[in-house]
Amino acid sequence: MKVLVLDGVEEEGLKALRQEPGIQVDVKDKMSEDELVAAIGDYDGIIVRSATKVTARIIEKAARLKVVGRAGVGVDNIDVPAATARGILVVNAPEGNTLAVAEHTIAMMLSLARNIPQANASLRAGKWDKKSFMGVELRGKVLGVIGLGRIGSAVAKRAQGMEMKVVAYDPYINEEKAGLLGVTLLSLEELLKQADFITVHLPLTRESKYMLGEKAFSLMKDGVRIINCARGGVVDEQALYNAMKSGKVAGAALDVFEKEPNTDSPLFEFKNFIATPHLGASTQEAQLSVATDVAREVVAALKGELVKNAVNIPSVSPKVLAVIKPYLSLAEKMGKFAAQVICGRVNKIEATYSGDLAGQEVSPLTTAILKGFLDSILQEMVNFVNAPLLAKKRGINVIQRQETEEADYANLITVKVKSDQEEISVAGTIFGKVDQRIVSIDGYHVDAVPEGHMLYIPHIDKPRIIGPVGNLIGTHNINISGMQVGRKVIGGKAVMLLNIDSPVPEETMAEIAKIDGVLGVKSVSI
Repeated sequence: MKVLVLDGVEEEGLKALRQEPGIQVDVKDKMSEDELVAAIGDYDGIIVRSATKVTARIIEKAARLKVVGRAGVGVDNIDVPAATARGILVVNAPEGNTLAVAEHTIAMMLSLARNIPQANASLRAGKWDKKSFMGVELRGKVLGVIGLGRIGSAVAKRAQGMEMKVVAYDPYINEEKAGLLGVTLLSLEELLKQADFITVHLPLTRESKYMLGEKAFSLMKDGVRIINCARGGVVDEQALYNAMKSGKVAGAALDVFEKEPNTDSPLFEFKNFIATPHLGASTQEAQLSVATDVAREVVAALKGELVKNAVNIPSVSPKVLAVIKPYLSLAEKMGKFAAQVICGRVNKIEATYSGDLAGQEVSPLTTAILKGFLDSILQEMVNFVNAPLLAKKRGINVIQRQETEEADYANLITVKVKSDQEEISVAGTIFGKVDQRIVSIDGYHVDAVPEGHMLYIPHIDKPRIIGPVGNLIGTHNINISGMQVGRKVIGGKAVMLLNIDSPVPEETMAEIAKIDGVLGVKSVSI
């Protein structure tokens, strides 16, 4: 078997590949898409970092390809759906850069506190200027960590070593877990009000985009300092610019930008702004670690063994997979749907299988539900192997039930999610072989396709609701491709589920929420 390695993956990390009998390793610095299209047919595996894009065009020509390895966390440069459609496993190395990013975050925070880059530049320019670079101590200051996953937790531990008080916002971490870390959980609003330094460790999702925007900055202390070594777009750069210009923000340090590469941000005009070119994972140790991890994963995949960090395909036997495969995608979408409509800190997810599925091995479907749910809310890569562990770490009790009683459908998956505020249930099935449907929400019958952009609107069953909702959406030239309304009794509570061609602006959703009889509105993207 042959494996192609590109993008300068650390050579020492490739030992697992080179030492495996029967595997030939070809290392090349860089190849264009055309060159890869011409060459990929000879390879059983490929390992890349971030420079090479493994596109659908390349995958289409990959006659022998069994695995694509990403020496790092993100797989944005790999067409995962195209690989999945061809039965090609995509693996990554999600843990290798945790300490590197955490340490870079601490370095940025120290640089902000003591004006280190500015003082260095001044001295190199021939000035001995002590008065201009008066700093602050970290001891006794409040650090607000937004996102208490692997990296956020590592940052919290290191900050405590510098005698900082650490508070955190993470709706998917329970009090017990936070207590073990010595961290106080707060609402986002309270964190913004209390923190002297704020660091974000979240994935970029519809919910997290511009989480630190104009409103958030208005709630912060005067003189707050901001650090983002996670994802560009979580911090609204224009809002940050305004807050720095007004003096609200005493300093900011960004390792990531919404658009990269970025060498001409308006933020560069501020002397109290520090930036690095996405260096969070750029340490020798991290690069060696991710190279070693992904090399081992590729070897396991090529040998047909258990793969720990599979991104797209669960590690189950071919016999079981053949039976449940049509339902894996549906289960994951149901998890995504539930994550985007539930409010509060989730503490239980219950999956119930009825009909023919009740007699099958359904644990991979439960894992798919967890993957869809957690993938919508966490920064770290969620896959079919680590989803149960991530749920456990966040104090989510996962229950799996199989009901052999006669069901209304040949097969039915029901997902119940409970938080500290509410409980919701979503049921789905497949008609024929591939026609996925959500058929019930909280016991209200619907018949909706779970894909694309959706709006979920619980309301009171009465006239003059559907029309105004449609009119408001239409004013933005957004087409409604499907509408489902379910009720139990006339005049009682009902639910409306819309499939739309593009997202509805936040201000329009706020207008919908004001319609008399509307009980809420949630945007869902699947």
